[in-house]
Amino acid sequence: MLSWVSFSARGQNAVTDRSPIFLVGFMGAGKTTVGRVLARQLKYDFFDLDELISIEFGKTVQEIFSEHGEPEFRRLESQAIQLCGDMDHCVIALGGGAYVSEKNRDRLREIGKTVWLDCPLEVCLERLHGDTSRPLLAGEDEMRALLKRRRESYARADYVIEAGEGSPEDLAREIEALLRK
Repeated sequence: MLSWVSFSARGQNAVTDRSPIFLVGFMGAGKTTVGRVLARQLKYDFFDLDELISIEFGKTVQEIFSEHGEPEFRRLESQAIQLCGDMDHCVIALGGGAYVSEKNRDRLREIGKTVWLDCPLEVCLERLHGDTSRPLLAGEDEMRALLKRRRESYARADYVIEAGEGSPEDLAREIEALLRK
């Protein structure tokens, strides 16, 4: 059972309210990179949900997958998402599969705003080249099929940002503008 207590920042530049901003999307879409920039821009804290799970469990995501299986990781991920309800003034990058669960999507929408970084697969694959830390990273055909299965879930986010081009700073500014509307 995850036990980390709520992380809370007192940002000085609240966008629309103090609820968390969750970045969703495929692996390699730039959630962590853009999330760090967006958080800095908003004077919010930044968290990567996979990193929080790894810290709490004392193992990398890859180790959790290989030793306990994907269902156990998804259970831990859902627990971590439940705990995010106590967080405010923060940007949280979710793992690529977190938003696939309807239960997770409902909870995330209940406690914050969700932004899908919609990035072309070719760009994601280029960014992931040589990365051995991602348990579901496979060949191009398998990745294409995985993204195809996840796209419908990602499309249910509150906002969509085309993330294939543009710097992380440009994307963060675009997200901030959307959230201020």
